[in-house]
Amino acid sequence: MDYHYHARLTIVGREQLAKDVLEGRLSLREAAAECRLSRQTAAKWVRRYRDEGVAGLVDRSCRPRRSPRQTPDELVARVESLRRLRWTGVRIALELHLGAATVSRILRRLRLSRIRDLEPRPPVIRYEHAEPGDLLHFDIKRLVRIQRPSHRVTGDRRDGVKGIGAEFLHIAIDDHSRIAFTAMYPDQTESSSTHFLYSAIAWYARLGIGIRRVLTDNGRCYTAQNFRQACQQLGIQPRRTRPYTPRTNGKAERFIQTAIREWAYARTYQNSQERTKALLSFNHQYNWHRPHASLKQKPPISRARLDDNNLLMHHI
Repeated sequence: MDYHYHARLTIVGREQLAKDVLEGRLSLREAAAECRLSRQTAAKWVRRYRDEGVAGLVDRSCRPRRSPRQTPDELVARVESLRRLRWTGVRIALELHLGAATVSRILRRLRLSRIRDLEPRPPVIRYEHAEPGDLLHFDIKRLVRIQRPSHRVTGDRRDGVKGIGAEFLHIAIDDHSRIAFTAMYPDQTESSSTHFLYSAIAWYARLGIGIRRVLTDNGRCYTAQNFRQACQQLGIQPRRTRPYTPRTNGKAERFIQTAIREWAYARTYQNSQERTKALLSFNHQYNWHRPHASLKQKPPISRARLDDNNLLMHHI
């Protein structure tokens, strides 16, 4: 059970206090002092235990049983109906002769205080291209450099390292197979993204996967001329996600979450070089060994369609 964060006692402690008083081992004042409670609070637990047993020692809601001045349900319904017509809280208050604070509390209780709460959630559209290489998702994750283990390890927010800067994890993940390629770069400029593009294409070619399209967000490094020209030279069709819609690049976003949980923050690194060195092992485990839920618990390499004569197929 979740106790109030100011609670002095758990149910076991409350029961012991009540038994000490009822069985005469301690007076009410002595029991209250021993548990560092007020006399009134100790008397409450004793009374509840005497009348209801252990069941009476459970925390109860502080909400009053009656609220004579509560806004009537009919008025709350009118507030909701007007809000669903996109009326502002102030306009609703003026129309219904209510206080603006009252309307605000009602809308918060109805979870209609934000305009986005009025919009229906877009349906989840899952897609998967038919062949490896049909679409390659690109994304970048900013990671703070590590000079030494600091507050994330010690737990002391004052134990930080300022001015250390950041480095950037560039990732590529194949839409059909989920085979991922990663590399660390000191920045997210068009030069780094273009270099990563060439490296990724060469790496996938080793697996017999030819890339035909790439999907990126609308970051400057991807909209830059150098990146577009590199795609043209490689015969790749560049695509971009809808602005402010990260779900359209969901496979890359999901891979980044996995990388953060199972690599970047999985253990304590002494410095950034040690973390970067561990990236190669993580990438290998992800592609060749880690079961993937969307692939029926098989690793991504199982979808590379390598023949039996390819040594990569027999890798363990």
